[in-house]
Amino acid sequence: MKRNCSLDEISDGKLYDLEDLVEASCNGCKGEASCCHGMGKSIILDPYDIFRLTTYQDATFEGLLIDKIELNVVDGIILPNLKMAGNNEACSYLNTQGRCSIHGLRPGICRIFPLGRYYEDHGFKYFLQINECQNNIATKRKVMNWIDTPDIKQNQQFLTDWHYFLNDMEVIIKNTKEDNQIRNINMYLLNIFYLKKYDKDKEFYSQFYERLAEVKKVIG
Repeated sequence: MKRNCSLDEISDGKLYDLEDLVEASCNGCKGEASCCHGMGKSIILDPYDIFRLTTYQDATFEGLLIDKIELNVVDGIILPNLKMAGNNEACSYLNTQGRCSIHGLRPGICRIFPLGRYYEDHGFKYFLQINECQNNIATKRKVMNWIDTPDIKQNQQFLTDWHYFLNDMEVIIKNTKEDNQIRNINMYLLNIFYLKKYDKDKEFYSQFYERLAEVKKVIG
């Protein structure tokens, strides 16, 4: 999801690489994580998020749609996001103590918070979102340690490729006149990258790039 604002408005004005130190800490959240409430449809899930949520929980995408995630249109493309529920609009994965029940599998957007990603020149850097985390304390740590993602370099390349692929799809959809054709493109993308179950015995990235290559042959 693109944010229509300047970096100066939402950050400390700096861009960070994996080895840089950044003041990011949630102080344990103590079951009162503001970032897990009232987020609307903003926690967009990428294919790697769904791979982790389905394969490590022995779930299906359709099963997650029952009460954990939902589908919405983001820049013309149908994508899944975490579902907020109840009067306090809490993430559907919070337990009765207000803690994340899938912390080890939490999506990438949750994993980097209060950091965000700033894409440019077919890559990205991280920025620190200010006034977003109520529990943040001035503790410096390496960006890569805060994100705590396996095979992080490979993950960064995936995120870059996915981001710019979605940009390309957005342009194609904007230039498509027929509503039925737009719907068909969206359903095809949804099926290939999300509904089609991933093999838990194979690593994610090879499966993703096989699917990406297939889509590029079909759509261009």
